Amino acid sequence: MLIYSMGVSVDGFINDREGGFEWGAPSDELFGFHLARVSQLGGYLCGRRLYQTMLVWETDPALRDTDLGAAFADVWSALPKVVFSRTLDSVQGNARLARGSVAEEIAAALAATDKHVEIGGAGLATQAIELDLVDELRIFRYPIIVGDGTPFLPPVTTALPLLLVETRTFDARVIYERYRRGRAASG
Repeated sequence: MLIYSMGVSVDGFINDREGGFEWGAPSDELFGFHLARVSQLGGYLCGRRLYQTMLVWETDPALRDTDLGAAFADVWSALPKVVFSRTLDSVQGNARLARGSVAEEIAAALAATDKHVEIGGAGLATQAIELDLVDELRIFRYPIIVGDGTPFLPPVTTALPLLLVETRTFDARVIYERYRRGRAASG
C-alpha cells in the first residue's frame, strides 16, 4: 500500500508562502504517533526538499536528546529511502537516488517489502496521485490558515472517491484524517 501523509493547514497547504511550516511542530503525543507510524513502514519515497528537511534526524545528534527523539532518529535512519532529485549528486544514510520513473520506483519499493511504503513531498506525491498509485491519504490538519503556499493536493480533472477510515484528535489541536481510495465504489 502506498501512503501519502503530511501535516497541512486548515486551508490545505503543507507550508506557507515563504516555505515555512513552524506551525506544524508536533506535540509529544503526536510525535509518538508519528514514531509508531513510521516504524511500521517498509520504505519511503521523497523529493529533495523533504529529504533535506528530514536528514537532520540522521545527522544532528542534538535531536537524540530525548527518548522520543532518539527512537525516531533510529527508526528514520534505518528506513530505506528513495530520493527524487534533479540537483543532488549523492545522498546519505539509508537512502539512494531514484534511477527510474516515479511509477517504476514505487513498484520497486512496494515489491521490496511486505510493509506499507510512504511517499512524501507535494510535487512527488502529485505525480503518484496523477498516476493513480496512492492508496491512502493521511492528513494531519493544524488549526491555522496560511492563505498560500504549497498545496497538499494537486488540482484533479476527475473526482477521486475516498473512504474515511479513521479520525483522531491530538491534544485538542491537530486532527488526523485517514482516507483510503474508494476504487471499488467508483465504478
